[in-house]
Amino acid sequence: MKVLIVEDEVDLGRGLWLALEEDGYSVDLVRDGETALHQARNGSYDAMVLDLMLPRLDGWSVLRNLREDEAKTPVLMLTARDSVADRVRGLDEGADDYLTKPFEIEELLARLRALIRRAAGQPTPRLRLGDVVVDTVAGIVRKNGQAVDLTAKEYALVEFLARNRGKLMSRSTIYEHIYADDDETLSNVLDVYVSNLRRKLGKEFITTRRGQGYIVDV
Repeated sequence: MKVLIVEDEVDLGRGLWLALEEDGYSVDLVRDGETALHQARNGSYDAMVLDLMLPRLDGWSVLRNLREDEAKTPVLMLTARDSVADRVRGLDEGADDYLTKPFEIEELLARLRALIRRAAGQPTPRLRLGDVVVDTVAGIVRKNGQAVDLTAKEYALVEFLARNRGKLMSRSTIYEHIYADDDETLSNVLDVYVSNLRRKLGKEFITTRRGQGYIVDV
């Protein structure tokens, strides 16, 4: 899953980036509202963490513009302002959730997971695909009840395809959702991941549509 962090406080932004990367997300970090709006309009994100008080364009304006564009990316707003009026304004502008600073990173991660589940129409944190279960909270994939040893990117690919079960995902779409923009990974590595996952989860788990992409429809 890919997340855009918009936070101008250097230490907090860096801390969020590290925490989300450690939790298995691909993360882009920007520090002002204009860059955030451009990035959100031109990237493919599963969620956005958006601070309110930003240089060049505030978080409310970023959010308003995105919702006017009919962007459906779930947005978790961050602010040091904890008045009811501020929270109501953020939600009315189109935010999906609201977190007041200071906060515990565990709560932010839990709220992000919940936002992504709701956006995908999957209220349960565990995705069952035949004899394979993807536990999106623990970040573990089990086959026949046994944990499967996956690399971080292998897990990210499984989770992304599982959340889009039954939908054909192009190679470019997959890359946009499991890699950060500054990642220079070679294009053929996706074939390696798919081959490894078939070996670990069964050759029928991921179906290749030649020239189109991949699909999980177990």
